[in-house]
Formats: sequence, C-alpha cells, structure tokens
Amino acid sequence: MVDCLSHWSTRAELPLNQLLLWLGIPTSKYYDWRRRYGQQNAHNARLPRRFWLLPHEKQAILDYQLVHPDDGYRRLCFMMLDADVVAVSPSSVYRVLKDAGRLDSRTYGPSAKGQGFVQPDKPHEHWHIDVSYLNIRGTFYYLCTILDG
Repeated sequence: MVDCLSHWSTRAELPLNQLLLWLGIPTSKYYDWRRRYGQQNAHNARLPRRFWLLPHEKQAILDYQLVHPDDGYRRLCFMMLDADVVAVSPSSVYRVLKDAGRLDSRTYGPSAKGQGFVQPDKPHEHWHIDVSYLNIRGTFYYLCTILDG
C-alpha cells in the first residue's frame, strides 16, 4: 500500500497530501506505515508491564488473606489499601487468590427456584408493590400498583 500511494501520487501528478486527504488516511498514519514497511507486526506480542504484580506483592496478598479468611476478595483489596499492605485492584486480588486455590468453592443447598410461590395464609401477610412510569404522548404518568399476596 505504501509503494502504491507514492506511485499513484507521481503518476497522477497530485501531491501526496491531497491523495491521502481524499482517501481519508492521516499523514501520520502513512508515514508510520512507511517507517514500519517490511517489518513484522508485533502489536499483539506479550510485553512486560510496569503494573504486573511482583512476587512479594502476591505473597503479601496471600499472607493478608490468611489473617482475614472470612473476607471476600473485594473487601480484602480495600482493607489492604487502608492498612498500606499493597495497592492493587480487586481483580488482581481475585487472580492471585484463584491461582493459589484460596477462593472457597462454596456449595449451596438445592435452589428453591421453580418450586412456585408459597401463598400466604391470611390477608395483609405478603404485599407486592411495583412502581413504574408510562410515557403517553410525551407526558410521563407514574403507576403504583399494590397487591395483597
């Protein structure tokens, strides 16, 4: 594409900037293409990141979780931030705990979903309330429904 543009620019006797303008290609993009011409694309390669967790930070998260085993990873994250242990995001705490096998796999009892609604025995025992609004020809009307279960 790079050689093609300069070829057609000279052949049509048009300035390269005018041709790029008509094609909707910014000149900075064109010159970036020219600079990288013939090189392999490496934009998806794994790069070392400044914000990756260091081993001592991971260990600090694991040590802190041992002291506070009943708290979830989100709460641990902010507790560690307040205690000046380590400053990381909740997702980083989750990844560290998951990799270490420290997230408890809770087993819950059978779900009551699909069993139906248990009807109340007497009036005024269970209420269903819903508030909604309706747009009727540009005017909003609020609808409040109250049902005795």
